[in-house]
Amino acid sequence: MTATIDRTTDSERETSPPTRLSLTPKGSAPGLLDGAWWPRSRDLSRELPALVEVLDACWGRITRVTVNPTHWPVIPRKVAVAGHTVHVGWFADEQDPHKLILLSYTTGRWDLLVIPPEAGAAAAARLMIAATTPGGLAAASGLIASEDVARDARDALGREEEWETDGGHASAAAEQPDPTGPMSSARGR
Repeated sequence: MTATIDRTTDSERETSPPTRLSLTPKGSAPGLLDGAWWPRSRDLSRELPALVEVLDACWGRITRVTVNPTHWPVIPRKVAVAGHTVHVGWFADEQDPHKLILLSYTTGRWDLLVIPPEAGAAAAARLMIAATTPGGLAAASGLIASEDVARDARDALGREEEWETDGGHASAAAEQPDPTGPMSSARGR
């Protein structure tokens, strides 16, 4: 028998921010991902209890979680969650670095996209929508990569627009020397 002691005070529980989580609708076509989670840090000991507590209510008691260690500096073996302990494991080569796998003895397995904590709100919203698309066939790393490509394109477009508003092409053309030279206009008179 395992006993779990919850050392979180009532005031800490009341002030902790809500879990940033989006799940595919129940009864929808299965896809590669069952939702997306946007943790506030890369501290699994701190982040997992709130996530598991929410998912316990939706999916049944979560007993195990696996991650890829690429983005998690410390991976605890066990994490205390209200009323039970969740075992945490890791797979370096076998698991997508942007995916969290949750297991329950009674109801199965769920795969969540892990949105980087440093992601902006707009990017996180786009990723949550993409990860919860019913029947979605994009892998977790594929979604992150496509968001990175889209961000780079938006940044490039923003730099181009800024260049244009600062005088850009018209200003650069005005600064170019006349290819016929200053003497050509004097000779034409």
